[in-house]
Amino acid sequence: MADINELAEKKLKSRMTKIRKCNREPEEKAKFSEKLGVSFDVEFHNKNPDKLADGITFITTPEGRILLAEYYYEIPETQEYTSLPIDEKKLKSILEFFDEYKLEFDDSD
Repeated sequence: MADINELAEKKLKSRMTKIRKCNREPEEKAKFSEKLGVSFDVEFHNKNPDKLADGITFITTPEGRILLAEYYYEIPETQEYTSLPIDEKKLKSILEFFDEYKLEFDDSD
């Protein structure tokens, strides 16, 4: 069986081929996007991340509409973990905080 790094490289190449095709063909992008789910975490800075990790997990539609937002709290040493739903009032404050946030390529090197 192939090495996991080789498998990952092959799959990444396949995904990039599909993404480039979607960038050229709007109808292909629409079809592909229906199957996409976007999930990301915002991790809060902690002085000692081995003792505490916390943040917010977002699950969104491809257009960025939030389907689920949860706060997570973890104590890595003891592997204790819990999550709490984020209600609409809290979510509005979080969205306001990130209002000017935009994903962009950092080409400052």
